[in-house]
This record gives sequence, C-alpha cells and structure tokens, in this order.
Amino acid sequence: MNQPFEWPVLLWGLLLIPLLAVLYRTAQRRGSRHPIGFPDVTVVAAAAASARPTRRHVAAALFLIGLAFLVLAVARPRAPVLVAADRSTIILAMDVSGSMRSEDLKPSRMIAAQAAAKAFLVTVPPRVRVGLVTFAGFTTLLVPPGTDRKRVTDAIDQFTFARRTAVGDGILEAVAALPGRVRPMPDGTLPPLPPGDRPPGVVILITDGRSNAGTDPLVAARIARQQDVKVYTVGVGLPYNSGSSWTIGGSLDDEQLQAVAKETDAVYFHASTAQGLRQVYERLARTVGWERRVDEVTSAAGMFGGLIILASLLVSRVLTHPLG
Repeated sequence: MNQPFEWPVLLWGLLLIPLLAVLYRTAQRRGSRHPIGFPDVTVVAAAAASARPTRRHVAAALFLIGLAFLVLAVARPRAPVLVAADRSTIILAMDVSGSMRSEDLKPSRMIAAQAAAKAFLVTVPPRVRVGLVTFAGFTTLLVPPGTDRKRVTDAIDQFTFARRTAVGDGILEAVAALPGRVRPMPDGTLPPLPPGDRPPGVVILITDGRSNAGTDPLVAARIARQQDVKVYTVGVGLPYNSGSSWTIGGSLDDEQLQAVAKETDAVYFHASTAQGLRQVYERLARTVGWERRVDEVTSAAGMFGGLIILASLLVSRVLTHPLG
C-alpha cells in the first residue's frame, strides 16, 4: 500500500484545528462582564510591566499542534522507516588461500579479515541470518545461515589455509546456501527453482588474489544474478608488492572483482589496511543489514502529539499563570 495514511478520511478532523483557533481568539477578545478589584495596585503594575503580549498564546498554540498530531495518529500514518532486514540472508564467503598469510595488512591479511568479519557480525542486526563459506582450491559451507552469531564467530577463529583460489566456486557455494536458491547442473544450467517468493539474498566475498581454479567468477556471478543474489566483493592487500611487507601470491584482480559486483548490481570495495577493511565491513553491515520499509507510524505520531499537549499544560502553568 503506497498511500501515506491507512484511514485518510479521518484527516477531515484537521479542520477542527482552525475552528478551535478562531474560537480561542474570539474568547480572548471578549472582555470580562464583571469588574475585578485589586487592592494592591503595585502588583498589577508589576504584572503588566513584565507581561509579553504573545507569551500567553504559546500554551494554546502548543495544544492545537498536539491535537493536530493526534488527528494524524488516528488516520494511521505510514512513512519510510529504517528497520532490520530480517527477511534477508547473508553469506560471508572468505578466501583462505595461502596468500592470505601476507603481512601487508597488519598483522596479516587473514587476521585482519577475521577481525573485520567478526565486527560485521556485531554490527548487523541479530535477527538477520548469516552463514559462512570458505574457499581456496575447494569450497566449504562451514555454517549454514542462521542467527547463532557465536557459531559463526567460532568457525572464523578456526580457519586453516589451503592452496589455490577458486573465486567462482566460492560464489556458487555461497549462493547455493541461500534459501530458495539452487546449485547449477554440471553443464552450467540451473535446475527448476523452488516455487514461491525468494527472500533477499546477499553474498559478501573477500579475496586477496585472482581466481586460478574452478568456475569462472563472471559465470558464477551471472548464475547469482539469475537467482536474485547480490555479490558484494572486497579485495584486500596492496595493489603491488612495495617491498615493505612480506607478501606471497599474485596480484589482486580488481577488474574481475568489480565486474562480479557490477553483474549482480552490487558494489566492489578495496582495503589496503586493517582499519580500512574493518570500515568496509561496517559499511556493508549498514548497507545489507538494514532496509527502508514503508510502515505504520501511528504510535510515534500519537506519542509526539501527547507530549506536545503535556508541554502546553506545563507552559500554561509556568508562563500564562505565574502568579497562581
């Protein structure tokens, strides 16, 4: 439903606000029918000297504003709000090839990647399901998607290194672990997808090199796109061996990782420091862990209106009748 109010017909009640304002103004202009005697003229003079003509109307104005918000609340307003993406599932696909032992990210690429992934788990809302896949020359689904963060953290702490880097296979393993997705047939075609709507699926893939085994990453990216999966890619390490740190393995294939992300309507990030990598994962947690939904905000409007009316009563007591 795209309309901003569930019951828009009740917005006619807002016409009461200007009507009440007119009645208030009329009552203010009407003088008292009965004279009031003040034996102490000095008190009256002091009150008149300190009075501000507009101050006595503040309470009434606040009351009318609060009443307007209550009318809006009765009409059940709807607005875009930021909520946890609890319908989404995220798979962390992490490179465990030997080159991740390189020390251009301190204390090493692997330790920096582990720390960043664990920071991601803390930042992403707890109701969002997260799983874990590792890849080198082969792939492993270490933790199926779920809300048990400790299980994922424990698995991250137990990584072991292996030879070669199969980025495409890592993508396919991560996609297959998402709800409502399937693994491609040996000839590369997809079997029939499960019926029904598929919940949003996201893969966050981190690697420090170029694919040298398994499925072509771009082929894997197209299969991910066919199944409505976004693959965010993260490249780590210096773009070249500067000689200032111990590194092993080949250079990072930025172009390929950019192409994979673009194919799936996602984004590529590069991190050359441990702090930069942590910031990338924190940004990803905010990007994929939260979403904007149009939701009813009746309670917020009603609470705001009630608070303004309470404020009008307080202002009336303190400003309008200070001598009472």
